[in-house]
Order: sequence, then structure tokens, then C-alpha cells
Amino acid sequence: MSVLDPTASPTKNYAAQIQQDERWMNHALELACKSVGLASPNPTVGCVLVKNGAIVGQGFHEYERRDHAEVVALAMAGDAARGATAYVTLEPCCHTGRTGPCTEALMGAGVTRVVAATVDPNPEVNGQGIERLRAAGTAVDVGVLARRAQELNDGFACYIRTRLPFVTLKAGLSLDGRIAPAPGRVPIGSPVMLTGEESQLAVQGMRHSADALITGINTVLTDDPLLTDRTGLPRRRRLLRVVLDSALRLRLDAKIVRTAQEDVLVFCTIPVSERQRALEALGVRVERIEAAAGGARVALKRVLERLGEMEMISAMIEAGSQLNTSALGVQAVDKLSLFYAPVFLGAAGVPLINSTESSKPQWAHLTMGQMGQDTWFKGYLRDPWA
Repeated sequence: MSVLDPTASPTKNYAAQIQQDERWMNHALELACKSVGLASPNPTVGCVLVKNGAIVGQGFHEYERRDHAEVVALAMAGDAARGATAYVTLEPCCHTGRTGPCTEALMGAGVTRVVAATVDPNPEVNGQGIERLRAAGTAVDVGVLARRAQELNDGFACYIRTRLPFVTLKAGLSLDGRIAPAPGRVPIGSPVMLTGEESQLAVQGMRHSADALITGINTVLTDDPLLTDRTGLPRRRRLLRVVLDSALRLRLDAKIVRTAQEDVLVFCTIPVSERQRALEALGVRVERIEAAAGGARVALKRVLERLGEMEMISAMIEAGSQLNTSALGVQAVDKLSLFYAPVFLGAAGVPLINSTESSKPQWAHLTMGQMGQDTWFKGYLRDPWA
């Protein structure tokens, strides 16, 4: 629902205005979706310029091309931008970074109204762009389809404030909470697909939205997965496949090794070894990192700090019980995305988590839906926009 500011944008028919605003913001969000995979570590943003009920300019942000979505749309519109309304999925920036401020570009082009889906979580902007536009006499409304716009940029909202990636724990599981049949029931190297095609396609979309995918060595040894983004959609950087492997047990013939193109990063806790040199010769990056307190396992929080240093703004965990338990235990997970298949695997099946203290999380934006025959549950343990 739009949050119209009647002092900044007087209108006789708010219902009609809201309907029009949502129509054009939907289009801007479609453009922003084209920015996914191409904008990180910047936010994904779409912009459409509308004048007399018609589009005169539109665009989305790509990191390599530098120009923000507003500037791309203004270049397309040319002189037609004068008197137009700009629908943008994120508050226009008001500072100089890799490019100049979009607020000045919009005002200079003669745009008379700006509708933003949400404020920019960047502390250098965060409402100041809106204030700058209003101070110059530009009408501004904020909040049109805000939640959808925010979800597109959860990673940016988390990273720009904490310098850590936004972490989603994803799992496909049975109705009784098992992620795989009992050990020994399935041959080694044969991944278990509990969920249907629709859920698997959705997971590929999630991988495309992520900068990094994290798993544990036990999952790699058991399932021999590829862990790639198979959407076929363009990306600026390959999906970084991260393996937590404290003792460096990763096999040289594993699929993830055989397909490595500087997009596989293994974290271990042991000194440099012949295995490390062999993996590196095959295009796998290996980094030694400190162990978690009280053991030899890789410290997950340090891994996330390292990914933040590499400007990975979003990461997805696809792992087994051990890593899932550890991630939840150290409160490294921001969001859960669980796909429940209509099957039961029984008590001997592999659980989602091994054990955890009894708790009742404070959920944010909790939703459920149908994904083919599966049920999709997602909820935030931490809202990066809060």
C-alpha cells in the first residue's frame, strides 16, 4: 500500500493515485529483478519515468556499467523527462560515490514527482535523498510496494550496515523434519531430491540471487553436489561455492573440484599441505581460518566476516544437520527458507538439525505458500531493515 504524503503530492483521488502508483512500481520492480546478479555489492534497483500515462524512460542498475537506474532511465527519456514522475524501487542517492547523486540528476532533468518504494538503508542516504528532493520542491511519496522492494535488497540492507552477508538457511525436508533418508539407504554420491520440480526451480532462483553458497564437507562427501546457479541468467560474478572443511578432506575428483573456475573456496583449519597444493592446482581456492571455540571445526562467524571482506552481500546455506545446527547455534542465520515435501522419512532419517536449545524465535515477515505439491515456509530471524 502506498504511503502518500498529501503535503508533498496533493491529489483529489487517493485510491486512483495509489492504483496508478502500484501499477508503475510493479513495472519498476520487474526492471529491478533484471538487476539481480548484476548489481552486487550495490543494491538492485529499477526505475521507470512516466509522463501523461506513458513510459518515457526506464532502466535498471548494473554494477559494471556504473550508472544508477535513475540515470539510465533519464538518458533514455532525454527532454521527455521534464514534468515526468519517476518510480524507483529504492530512494535516490544524494551522495557522490562511483557516480554522482541521483537526486541532482532527477532535479536537473525536470522530474516533478518521485515515488520511491523504500528508503535507502545506507546510512549515507537513509532519508536524506528524500529530504533533498522535497527541499527543492520535488513531490515525493514513499512506501509503494515497500516489502517487495525490500526483499530484493535484503543482502544490501544487511551488508551496508554490518559488513556481513545476509544469510539464508535453505532446506528441503519431509513433513517430519528430515532432510534425507537414514544413512546407508542411498548410495554415496547420489543427492536426495525430496521436493518437486517447482521447488527445485525456486531454489535455483535463490542461488541466482545469492553471492555465495555455503556447505559442509560431509554434504560434499555424501552427495557430491555441483552447487551451481543453473538458471542461465546473467551474473556479474560466478556464484562462490564455499566448503567448510576443517581437515581438508575434499576429494580431488569431486564434482565441485572438477568444475572449479576460481569459484570454489574451501576454508580449513590445518597448515598448508600437499592436498591444498593439489586442490589449488585444480582451480580451488583454499584459505586457512581459525577454528571455532572448543574444537577443530571452522569458525562460521569468521567465514562470514571473510565473505564480507570479499564484498559478498548475501549467502545461502545448503548443508546437513551439523552445519545447520552450528549456524543456528551461533545465530548466524537471518532467514529460513524451508520446502516441505509431502512425505515422511521416519525417526531414522537425517534431521534438519541435530539439537538445539528449546526456543521460540521472534519471527518477522513469516509466510507460507504452495510450491507445486510442496509447502514453502519462510521467515526472518532478523529483519535487516528493522
